[in-house]
Amino acid sequence: MTDLRTTAEQYLATRRAVGFKLTHVEPLLLDFVRFAHSRNATHVTCDLALQWATAPRDATAGWWKGRLCVVRCFARYLSAVDPATEVPPTGLLPRVAGGNRAQPYLYSDAEVAALLTAARSIRSALTAATCSTLIGLLACTGTRVGEALRLDRDDLDRVRGVLIVRDSKFDRSREVPLHETTLAALDRYGRLRDTYYPTPQSPSLFISRTGARLSYSTMNGHFARLVRKAGLVLRTDHCRPRMQDLRHRFACLTVQQWYRDGVDFQPRLPLLSTYLGHVNPVSTYWYLSAQPDLLDAAAARLESSLREPA
Repeated sequence: MTDLRTTAEQYLATRRAVGFKLTHVEPLLLDFVRFAHSRNATHVTCDLALQWATAPRDATAGWWKGRLCVVRCFARYLSAVDPATEVPPTGLLPRVAGGNRAQPYLYSDAEVAALLTAARSIRSALTAATCSTLIGLLACTGTRVGEALRLDRDDLDRVRGVLIVRDSKFDRSREVPLHETTLAALDRYGRLRDTYYPTPQSPSLFISRTGARLSYSTMNGHFARLVRKAGLVLRTDHCRPRMQDLRHRFACLTVQQWYRDGVDFQPRLPLLSTYLGHVNPVSTYWYLSAQPDLLDAAAARLESSLREPA
């Protein structure tokens, strides 16, 4: 008989050892283990996984799919030591088979400007500065939201003009070069922040009104209100304004500029991947796949090459 709790902890430890953070996976998996114990289950079965994954019954199909994916990955690991384990197949939830991955929201320059204007109008001067500076940083550097929120003051190297992103996804660290205007904006924010909290309560670069490190949930709440105030709306059921799509925008604008400059972007793509903190260019390609302007630019380049004399 396999102890599900012990095996789950071993599974989490194994995945962390190769770089996975598992911030959202761990509580879900442990909840599934508690559910299994409440049913006196000693093995993972498809029926057990489905019962847990589809709770609550009125949740979205995407929610069910995400929960089932957590169990599926664990079951694959568990099957190596427990032959009685049933690995839930990908088609167990037919209506979400194939995935409902959100479509990136491609922000226009005007929409980014509207978000910044809305942020600067927040009544609290500190919150206004925090939100506008963070949104601006995400838009002009393409850093992940979590990376920006984890930044400490010492991670801003003003002398060399870089941000040091430490121990990010897959435990990779990197340096992100900053434009002089971005450095100036971060300096302005730092001066204002320090007038509110001359003696730092946290080493964090971005802080909340209490002086503590700005959390994702707090910033996400601010961002949702700013989206409404800026007049941004859903484009489809799977395309809504999200903070992480500012990273998508940065990647696409970079490649667009290479096209305009007549540069062959293929040899440069590994550089962009490194800048964004991707393990390989395959991940970067996904950021570019939903950008109509890039497809137009590629078609224009192809048409131009076909007109050239052989």
